[in-house]
Amino acid sequence: MMRREPAWRLFSAELNSSSMTYKGEEEKSPSYLITPLGAKVNRVLAAGVLTDKENVGSEDEPMWRARVNDPSGSFYVNAGRYQPEASAALADLEPPKLVAVVGKVRTFSPDDGRVFVSIRPESIVEVDEAAREAWVLEACRSTMERMRALRLALAADGGTAEDLVKQGVPRQLASGMTMALDYYGVPDSGRYIRVLQEAFRFLLPDDDVDLGLTEDVSAIAEKEERSEVDVDAEDSIMELIDELDSDGKGAPISNLIDEAQNKGISEVEFEEISNSLMDKGLIYEPVLGKLKRI
Repeated sequence: MMRREPAWRLFSAELNSSSMTYKGEEEKSPSYLITPLGAKVNRVLAAGVLTDKENVGSEDEPMWRARVNDPSGSFYVNAGRYQPEASAALADLEPPKLVAVVGKVRTFSPDDGRVFVSIRPESIVEVDEAAREAWVLEACRSTMERMRALRLALAADGGTAEDLVKQGVPRQLASGMTMALDYYGVPDSGRYIRVLQEAFRFLLPDDDVDLGLTEDVSAIAEKEERSEVDVDAEDSIMELIDELDSDGKGAPISNLIDEAQNKGISEVEFEEISNSLMDKGLIYEPVLGKLKRI
């Protein structure tokens, strides 16, 4: 009897930056997506705001595509005839809703060589704020564990997975870590520190969160400048969305850009701010070309 794969808790930013797949040599071996931080992922448990969904199939045979936002970005979910429970649940859920999704990861590569990652859900259920916060905290813990294993792997300078296991790294993570370093090279740890900081700011909005990790991992990857999104500009965009959402179906993005420019916010800055607001779960795109407050 095959052992069921564990469901990893990891942020969408890490999942979506993954492009390496691996399958064992045995006939029924499971396939894995290897993330830049060494997670060897077959299944995931994700949680966040269901911001939009679309039936790209037919009424008789629906195929649902949905997006679930966490503090770092979006998970993309596809469910059809072979996921009847999840498909039925998606049919009944009306965005925006807090949800949890359990499922297997899938990748798609078009001709241009890019890799798109999605979740094929086994189940999707509505959850409360406490459950979402518990997931964010667990995803933080899991991410920090992989960053610790990364430091150990780099300190070993060419050591094997068994060397990492001897230092207390779980065997599956040790295996994934060595494969990740061979495939991706040294990841930009600063990016994942920022993911953690955003997650803790989400959990503790009234606190000034500083993990104090940047100096510790600066030798792992080059630091990347982060352009802080101005809080006043975010408030301005939120106010514009409320003003221009005349029919309750969302504010046209083209109109938002025009009004934002009148307030001194360029189109590039508007794009950055709106992406940040979506990542924080404050707004979503109910239909293409419109933004709406959650």
